[in-house]
Amino acid sequence: MKSNRLHFLITAGGTREYIDPVRFISNASSGKMGYSLAQAAIKAGHRVTLVTAVKNPQFKIKNSKLKIKETVSAEEMFKAVKTHFSKCDCLIMAAAVADYTPIKKSKIKIKKSGRNYIIKLKPTVDILKWAGKNKKKNQIVVGFALEDKNLRNNADKKLKDKNLDMIIANSPASIGAEKTAVHIKTAAGKWIKMPTAGKKAIAAGIICLAESLY
Repeated sequence: MKSNRLHFLITAGGTREYIDPVRFISNASSGKMGYSLAQAAIKAGHRVTLVTAVKNPQFKIKNSKLKIKETVSAEEMFKAVKTHFSKCDCLIMAAAVADYTPIKKSKIKIKKSGRNYIIKLKPTVDILKWAGKNKKKNQIVVGFALEDKNLRNNADKKLKDKNLDMIIANSPASIGAEKTAVHIKTAAGKWIKMPTAGKKAIAAGIICLAESLY
């Protein structure tokens, strides 16, 4: 069965956008969902390329079907996704990629002073939108939407605007949590709410849905 031989490209963690050699802009993403998705896909017999911006010492699977690519910034993650995208059957963008990055990075540590310090930012590349635009007919692109209000409406808009095959929506309460509840919608389907459960169980459900789409 072909679904047992899919190649998943999965992203995890929050990127770091450095201001100087020691300081950076980031978010609270732990990468647990991305790693859980990789585990679930491997357990289901698939091949996985995991592009991660965080290290997870609890993730100890040694498997010939797993490749891990470590990145730091949104730009590095974009390059890694671009490199491996054409070879995957399904991309799941679980990473919390920074929306902005400093226009200039100081080469030396910025010294503290009594004055205000202004950091000018520029938008990062929208990796998910790029993937939705460049996917082939036989590729599945899955995105996540973290919303603090109008969860389903905003996630549905993201699903359509970025030409996704599936969207997983959750609230800020899921960040770093062991358990979470998610709302899932496919491009041609209706909303499904998965009850609160551990991220491993949620991940297994998402992999199952991705298989059915493929």
